[in-house]
Parts: sequence; C-alpha cells; structure tokens
Amino acid sequence: MDGTLDGTIGTVSPVELSLVVPLFNEEESVGPLIERICTAMATYPSAWELILVDDGSTDATIANAKLSLSRSGLILRIIELQRNFGQTAAMQAGITEARGRLIATLDGDLQNDPKDIPSMVAELERRELDLLVGWRKNRQDGLFLRKVPSFIANRLIGRITGVRLHDYGCSLKIYRSAVIKQVQLMGEMHRFIPAWVAGVVPSSRIGEMPVTHHARQHGVSKYGISRTFRVILDLLSVMFFMRFKARPGHFFGSLGLGLGALSALILFYLFIDKFILGNDIGTRPLFMIGVMLFLSSVQMITTGILAEMIARIYYRDGASLSYIVRAVHEGVDSSDATPQP
Repeated sequence: MDGTLDGTIGTVSPVELSLVVPLFNEEESVGPLIERICTAMATYPSAWELILVDDGSTDATIANAKLSLSRSGLILRIIELQRNFGQTAAMQAGITEARGRLIATLDGDLQNDPKDIPSMVAELERRELDLLVGWRKNRQDGLFLRKVPSFIANRLIGRITGVRLHDYGCSLKIYRSAVIKQVQLMGEMHRFIPAWVAGVVPSSRIGEMPVTHHARQHGVSKYGISRTFRVILDLLSVMFFMRFKARPGHFFGSLGLGLGALSALILFYLFIDKFILGNDIGTRPLFMIGVMLFLSSVQMITTGILAEMIARIYYRDGASLSYIVRAVHEGVDSSDATPQP
C-alpha cells in the first residue's frame, strides 16, 4: 500500500514523508517510540509512513515492533537485516526503501522527540533547504564522555569539511529524498551526512534548527569514548573523498612528486659531493634516505594510477549494498482493508 485515504473514496494519497528509524536492541523503547510518533504526526496534513530498520537485534525488538503492524491509520514497514551491520547501513537500508518526497531520520532510543518533525519539515520548506539538521542545544548527556568530545568533533569536522554546524551527531534530520538518495552511506559515515550531502548540493542548502533532546530512558548507549578515535579516522576518510574521490591519482601523485623532488635534491647534492668534491658517500645515511624517497615516490605515483583505474570501475559499475535484508514486514492500514467473507 502506497498511501492512506485522503477522504475521497477510492483515492489514495502518495506518501509525502517517510520516517526512518534504525533499531538495535531497543525492545523497551520501540513500543513507546511508535506511540510518540503517532501522537506527534496525528495532525500532519499529508500522508506519511514509518520505516523501522532492525539492525540484527538479539532481544525482542522485532517482536515488539510487529505488535503495531495492524495499527489503524499507520503505514508501518519493518526491515529486518540479516545481522548487525551498524547504524549507517541500517539508515541506508531505510532511506533506500523510503517512498516519501521527504525523509526524516531519528534514533530509536527515545532521546529524539518526534514532535519536532512537523516543525522541521515546515522550516525546511520555508527556507528551501535540501537538508535540515537537528541541533541538540540542551543535550541531556554526560559532560565529559559525550558533550566535550562532541563539541571538539563538531568544530573539527566543520573546519575540515567547510559545513559548519553545531551538532553533526544528531540523528534527527529532514532530507529531500531526491538529494539523500544520491549519497551512498557506508562504514560509520552517518556522522558526516551533512558533509556528504555538501558534495551533491551547495552548503547553503544545508541548515540546522534547535530540537528537543531527552535523557535515555531504557537500555544502554551503543557508544563510548572509543568513538572519538573512530571519528578522527572517519574524518580523514571524509576529507579524502570530498576532495579526491573522482581524482585519487592527484592525491597520491602529489605525494609522489613531492617525495621525488626531495629525493632528487638529496641525490643531486650527493652526486656533487662524490664526483666533484671526491668524498665517499657509500656509507652515509643521507644516501639511503635519498634512495628510499625515490622508491617511495615511484610507489605513490603507481598507487595513484591504480586508484584512478579503480575509481573509473567504481563509477562505471556502481557500489554494492552495505547490508543484507532478511525480511520486510509490512502492516495494512485497517481503514483501507476490505472485509473478507
């Protein structure tokens, strides 16, 4: 079913907004989450759907979510992944399956407030943005383990990517479907979605808006201080892909030419020292450094050529999916159901 009745018999409205929620071991939160979403969207003027993506949960998350499949007035789809692929892959699976013109994403731990979604949609349309990011201005998390590392990471990400936002880590975001579906999310890159979107549209079409943030009520956080180190590594990858994704040979080639130039200077100096000044250079460490720099230069340049070949294959064949769907469970709006004899 692709929509809900709009009041005219036999007429079905297309889905305007898709809500995508990745879940992992949220058995206590999923029921209240669906209830809050339905309450928040009760007055939304257009048709909407809810897509729950179970990322290989080992508890009763799926079973508790299925209890709402037959809920009246709710278009609900539950995407069950084959195993735990990570939040980024789960989010990508939901975005791929979304049918709405707009897509909203939020966490499944009840910390994001669904009541912010209608106002965020209105703000995105008013400002004619392609992405509106939630800003947890009054964040209800620990100071030293969550707030301080996030503050530093947000400043660093903004400086490197050029997309300056207060809160890159907030999962509550509103996208235009046509834009976000041009972005392929992999690894743990959901933290850098605004930077990836900036590679598709101008950064002026990316904005932010203060949103409500609640303390976690059930379960435990899936993140710890170790995430800070992964963010740094991912940020280096983002910087590389934003600047050199289509031309990796320029990155490796520039390094190779730099090393080659330094090697040439060293070897030229040693050439003069040996054949003009008559000094012995065979046992000098500088000679070995010059040779190693030359070999490194050749290696970097050839790596750049191989990277260019791989990039062309990537763009020709496209990227494979980063997740595997085990099953899709879809509810039927009882208001549309035809009674069976």
